[in-house]
Amino acid sequence: MPSADKNDYLKIGDVARLIDMSPTVIRMWESLGLARPRRTKSKYRLYSRDDVRLLKRASFLRKVRGMNASAIVHMLKRDGSAHPPDGGQPVMIGALLRRLRLKKNVSLAVVAEAVGISVGFLSALERSQMNASIGTLRKLARFYGNSVLDFFQTSQTNPHLVRPQDRKKLSADRGVEMELLAWGNTVMEPHLFRIAPGAGSEGSYSHHGEEFLHVLQGNLNISIAGERYTLKPGDSLYFDSDAQHEWHNPGKRETVVLWINTPPTF
Repeated sequence: MPSADKNDYLKIGDVARLIDMSPTVIRMWESLGLARPRRTKSKYRLYSRDDVRLLKRASFLRKVRGMNASAIVHMLKRDGSAHPPDGGQPVMIGALLRRLRLKKNVSLAVVAEAVGISVGFLSALERSQMNASIGTLRKLARFYGNSVLDFFQTSQTNPHLVRPQDRKKLSADRGVEMELLAWGNTVMEPHLFRIAPGAGSEGSYSHHGEEFLHVLQGNLNISIAGERYTLKPGDSLYFDSDAQHEWHNPGKRETVVLWINTPPTF
C-alpha cells in the first residue's frame, strides 16, 4: 500500500460516528470487501477516505434504499466499487441451504412451514438476499440434521493454531457475527460473538449439550428457561443447552462474548 500521512486515516470508532453505523456492521462490510483498512503493528484498523466514502454509500443503500448486506455487496462489486476480500470472509450460506433442501428433496413450502418462516423469506435466504437470525439458523440446521457449525463450511482438518485473520466467520441477521475459533476433530465449539446494540438471537432455541460464555465487552441479557440474567464484562455463565434460551445486547455499544458449546452441535 502506498505510504500516506497517518492523519489521512481514521480509526473504526471515528468511521462509525461518521456513517452512523456500529463497528460490528463496519467489520462485516469490511470482510465482504467494502473496505480494506490498513493494520497498525498493534492490529488497529485504519480506514482511508476512499474506505469511508464507500462505507457511506453502503450506509445510504441500507438506510434509504432498504437493501441488505448481500444486495449492497452485489451492487457495489458489479460497478467495480467493492473488491473481493483477501480472506476470512463471512460464509454466504444461501447456496448451502439450497443444496441441503434439494438433497432432502423437499419444497420451499415444506421447509418454511417446519421452521416457522415464510416461503418468501426462505427463498431470499437461499439467494443470499437476506440473513437469518441465530434462532432461525438453529431451526434450519435441526431440520436438515446438521448443526450451525456445518454452515461455516469448515474442513475436518484441525488447524490447532488459528490466527485472527484465519477465523471462520458467519454473519447472522441484525448485527450478530460469529467467529469460529477452532474446528475439526474437537469436542468443544468455541466462538467469539460480536453483538451490535439491540441485536440478539431473535427468539429462543435449544439443542443438546452444555454452554459456557464469558463477557469480554459490553452487556448481555440472557434468558434460560424463563430465568433472566444480566451479564457485564468479566461475568461468566454455564448452563444446559437443552433449556430454551434467548439473548440480546441491551446496551449502546458492541458486546463481545467468548461462547463455547460442547459437544459441537450448536
